[in-house]
Amino acid sequence: MDSRNPSSLSLTLSHNCLSLTLFSLLLSLTFFHGHCQEDQVLLKIKQQWGNPPPLLSWNSTSGHHCNWFGITCDSNSITGISLSNLNITEKIPDSICDLKNLTHLDVSYNCITSEFPEVLFNCFRLEFLDLSQNYFVGPIPSEIFRISKLKQLNLSANNFSGDIPDGISRISGLENLYLHANQFNGSISPEIGNLLNLSELLLAYNPFPPAKILPEIGRLKKLTYLWMKENNLVGEMPDFYGNLTELRQLDLCNNRLSGKIPRSLMSLKKLEFLYLSYNNLTGIIPRPIQALGLINMDLSINQLSGTIPEDIGNLKNLTNFALYRNKLTGEIPLGLAQIPSLYDVKLFKNKLTGVLPPDLGKDSPLYNLEVSENSLSGNLPESLCASGHLDAIVVFSNIFSGALPESLSNCRNLRSMQVHLNKFSGEIPAKIWSLEFMEVMMLGNNSFSGQIPAILAKRLTRLEVQNNRFTGKIPSGISSSVNLTVFKGSNNQFSGQLPAEITALRKLETLLLDRNKLSGELPAKIESWESLARLDMSYNELEGTIPKSLGSLPSLNSLDLTNNKFSGEISPEIGELRLSFLNLSGNNLAGKIPHSFDSPAFDLSFLGNPALCGVIVHPCEKRTRDSGDGLPGYLVAILTVTGIFSMVMLAFTIATLFHRRKIFSGEDPGNWQVTSFQKLGFSESEILQQLTENNVIARGGTGKVFRVAIREEVVAVKKISKSEKRNPENEKDFHGEAQILGKIRHSNILKLLCTISGEESELLVYEFMERGSLEDCLHGGQGALMAWPLRHQIAIDVAQGLCYMHHGCSPAIIHRDVKCGNILMDEEFRAKIGDFGVAETVDKLGQGVPMSAVAGSYGYIAPEYAYTMKVTEKSDVYSFGVVLLELVTGRSANKCDGHSSLVDWTLTQIQNDKSIYGVLDKAICEPRFAEDMGLVLRLGLMCAIHSPSQRPSMKEAVNILLQCSPGGTGKKIMGPEFDAAPLHPKSPSVYFLGIRGSRRHKSIEEDIGVVDNVY
Repeated sequence: MDSRNPSSLSLTLSHNCLSLTLFSLLLSLTFFHGHCQEDQVLLKIKQQWGNPPPLLSWNSTSGHHCNWFGITCDSNSITGISLSNLNITEKIPDSICDLKNLTHLDVSYNCITSEFPEVLFNCFRLEFLDLSQNYFVGPIPSEIFRISKLKQLNLSANNFSGDIPDGISRISGLENLYLHANQFNGSISPEIGNLLNLSELLLAYNPFPPAKILPEIGRLKKLTYLWMKENNLVGEMPDFYGNLTELRQLDLCNNRLSGKIPRSLMSLKKLEFLYLSYNNLTGIIPRPIQALGLINMDLSINQLSGTIPEDIGNLKNLTNFALYRNKLTGEIPLGLAQIPSLYDVKLFKNKLTGVLPPDLGKDSPLYNLEVSENSLSGNLPESLCASGHLDAIVVFSNIFSGALPESLSNCRNLRSMQVHLNKFSGEIPAKIWSLEFMEVMMLGNNSFSGQIPAILAKRLTRLEVQNNRFTGKIPSGISSSVNLTVFKGSNNQFSGQLPAEITALRKLETLLLDRNKLSGELPAKIESWESLARLDMSYNELEGTIPKSLGSLPSLNSLDLTNNKFSGEISPEIGELRLSFLNLSGNNLAGKIPHSFDSPAFDLSFLGNPALCGVIVHPCEKRTRDSGDGLPGYLVAILTVTGIFSMVMLAFTIATLFHRRKIFSGEDPGNWQVTSFQKLGFSESEILQQLTENNVIARGGTGKVFRVAIREEVVAVKKISKSEKRNPENEKDFHGEAQILGKIRHSNILKLLCTISGEESELLVYEFMERGSLEDCLHGGQGALMAWPLRHQIAIDVAQGLCYMHHGCSPAIIHRDVKCGNILMDEEFRAKIGDFGVAETVDKLGQGVPMSAVAGSYGYIAPEYAYTMKVTEKSDVYSFGVVLLELVTGRSANKCDGHSSLVDWTLTQIQNDKSIYGVLDKAICEPRFAEDMGLVLRLGLMCAIHSPSQRPSMKEAVNILLQCSPGGTGKKIMGPEFDAAPLHPKSPSVYFLGIRGSRRHKSIEEDIGVVDNVY
């Protein structure tokens, strides 16, 4: 071409412009085709997932697909899909990898049930894969290395099993590997040491076979976080930690490691959190520990012995010092007070002696001091609050003496002072009582004297001064503490009349002023005590009538006015109370016992009131006859019993003959209607023929239960009468139980086979449980034969059944009568929940369902249920807590040695023994089970705590039981809502309980709470 020729130049330019236009058009068509192609892929994925409602925006009318829900794009091409917690149940679609630029896939917290989706092997650019919190099963394929660009792989909280394969170790760029909370029961490939870029390795809560820690882990020099809790690790810890120079968090809790703590751990200058609890490590804390650049030191809950090193003061950056629940002895070194950054000291539950360092708090911003449950003595240091930051003093259960430091009067930020169970004496500095932020004052069981001042802290919620030498009147100024919920002043020398102003405490839940010298009358207007659940004014000199306004308290559950000078009648209003404990003995009461209390449950509640009588309790007629000139009382009783027995036998004989004649004479053929819920191998006539007294195995409030054997099948038949003369609620119970059990299927809920309805009675036919009820086995002489692992499995079975009812059914089901008698066991002692006669359904958990009457059994009824007449799922949780206490203590819920409940008995014993282990069932408490039993005991107390909002859910209870089971082989049961899983992969200890929400790096004692403090 001649550039000098204008025609030629024009033609060339035209040709170039046309080529550029065609190229732009081709590029646009290619982009448009790609755009439409990705649209179609997403729509296909949506269809294969069953069109879940959250994906409604995935449609052709919703604009560009990059704006669709859960989609992330780069340069108008899809790079990420995040569809967490959408209740997806179908497997990963085959078309997912048609999105050629996909680098990020998150389908966590769903309900996907399948094996590992091998379709993902075709997602060649995938860097982030999160399948956690689903129901995936089976092994991880060894070909997983085909997803070669992965940087983060999260398969946690599923049911994967088998080995950790070599294939994972071939993904060379992998930085974060989360495999915790699965069912891996094979080996960990030693090739894992090839993952030289790995930063976080989380393998906790897997039932691996016993094995040593792989030495190859020592090659992972970039590792910052290693979590191998409950991995069945055994043997000594390898001494390779000096290579892991980036390590910040190490958690090897709940294994069976032994030997000494490796000295190489002491060279890890970046280590922030060290968890080695629940192992068999021995020896003292290594002396080179001062080489650590620690800000946090946590070696709690181990078997560490010996003394704390004298040169602990060299840790100049230390802020948190935690060595609680070990076996440390000796004194606390003076050097601890020389750490300028010391903020939090936790040394409770050891065997420490001597005094606290005199300068503790003088040169540091000390915020929290917890040294309870040791043998420390001497005075509390004057310098504790020198910085003004001190928030809590927790020194209970020691042998401290002397007066409290006067300097605490100026500690304006002090919130909690727990100094009970010591030998303190003297008067409390006056200003301490009214500190601005003071919430908790627990001063009980000392020798304090003086009076409670007229002005108290306005934020005070808990005031415990029991078992001291306080004198004087209860001040009227107590009404200024408007948030007070607990006031325990038992066993002092308080005198005078209870001030009327105390009724202004609307939030008061517990008021204990027994064993004092109080006199006069109780305040008449106490309707404002809307939250009061427990009132104990026994062993005083109170007089007058019992105020009828007590009967208007909606929350009152326990009332003790024993040994006072009350007189007059018990008003009908008092009889309206729904109490689990009542004692009015030792007064001068007269008249009739209210009908609601005239039952054997209250037969010891009215002793020592000669002029007080009832029909069943202290019968009036019996007293009249015994005081007359007729036959001797014992002879009258014998004749009466004989006559009643003869009448009963006659009635029984007539009823039996009539019953048999009606069944066999054919008077009402064809009137029985059968509704089956399972495939049946018998007819109704075969059932009816065996409903004889010889086959009765139980009698309950709603009827009899028969054992019926038909050929090779054995069933249980509950017969409910329709007669209104017996119980107008029976027919309602029948239909309610049939409606609920006919729809649900769960391995821990009793199977209803069919119902048979006739003119006069209804029959419920169940699978037969050979071992009978837990009540029979545990308290019927076989308890000693039920070893702890068996009891623990029973607890898990029951918890899983309740968990399914509360969280797996729609609407949710509240049982309302959880007790040992309604827990049935098969031949292999697998437990199932039965008797749904009073169960209720609820659309939304947490909403109270109003009841016309309290259902349930004495000893198991949640306190708020009795006084609010509303039932929630937390009512079942309370009852389940009582069942746990029965399993752990071996005691019956209804035999509490004079205590109002098994919960109260347990707490009292723990307080007296200063240990939870004193209440464990000695018949089965082997040393190897003691720790696990203690954990379940704590869970039981949490379930049975007074406040429903503080009780765990049944999901949380199940997960706790699974995690602390003997052998640690718990199975995941609640996929997308597996609450016990880490709220963040860097929060190892949150996994343990999940009771308190998102608090990080807390021990079990902090999550559940010290028992004395919780109550």
